[in-house]
Amino acid sequence: MNRDEAKDILLLYRHHTVDEQETPVIKALALAKSDPELARWLEIHCAREFVLREKFRQIPVPAGLKEQIISEQAASRRMVSRRRNIALLSAAVVMVVFALLAFWFDRRGHDDDLLAVYQNQMAGFALRGYAMDLLTNDPVQIRAFLKDNHAPADYDLPRPLQQVAQSGCAVEHWQSGNVSMICFRTGKPLAPGAQSDLWLFVVARDSVKDAPEEILPHYSKVNRLSTATWSQGGKLYFLGTEGNEQDVKKFL
Repeated sequence: MNRDEAKDILLLYRHHTVDEQETPVIKALALAKSDPELARWLEIHCAREFVLREKFRQIPVPAGLKEQIISEQAASRRMVSRRRNIALLSAAVVMVVFALLAFWFDRRGHDDDLLAVYQNQMAGFALRGYAMDLLTNDPVQIRAFLKDNHAPADYDLPRPLQQVAQSGCAVEHWQSGNVSMICFRTGKPLAPGAQSDLWLFVVARDSVKDAPEEILPHYSKVNRLSTATWSQGGKLYFLGTEGNEQDVKKFL
């Protein structure tokens, strides 16, 4: 299987579903682990799918729809047939809208810099099982390494986060720049092979189109991470850990 064949398979792949048990998908995902270009394409693809799903979840249910469906249960066969046609038409409309949204995302490459795409991509780095570029608990060494590798190193840590042990760092890529990934150990038991359970991502704020302007954190659930996002000093901060909102709030 080559890279283009893998992309064709992964275009229909749904993250964290039974799709991962299908043999072609297993082979394509295995190739992505050894092919950095394919891996980056997959990260962006999964991030786009996440944004699309969130947009559909935000579509309001028409008022009275539930009551209308219940009241029509006793309708005549003709009404049942009509309702079935309406349902089929609605499903067709949803499919067309989904296709148009996917086409819109594919055709407008600059929308890869949306905040939701950035958040989902960074959360994927933390959760997929990564290798740190530098393994150390020395904050000075971490900042020096990030600076030498052209990633943000003059970041400001909230006071509670300054008290958490650091375990290393990595340099990730976003658009045409670099992202600093600072890894922490909170003291909770770690999964086998894990080196950290709290992650902070720092990037230039102007590289993320709809990044917030305020310093006050915005809390959200991204993948399995409870996260906080805020801006300060021209940088965008994205902090995440597995758990609930309180599990991330206590570090701010």
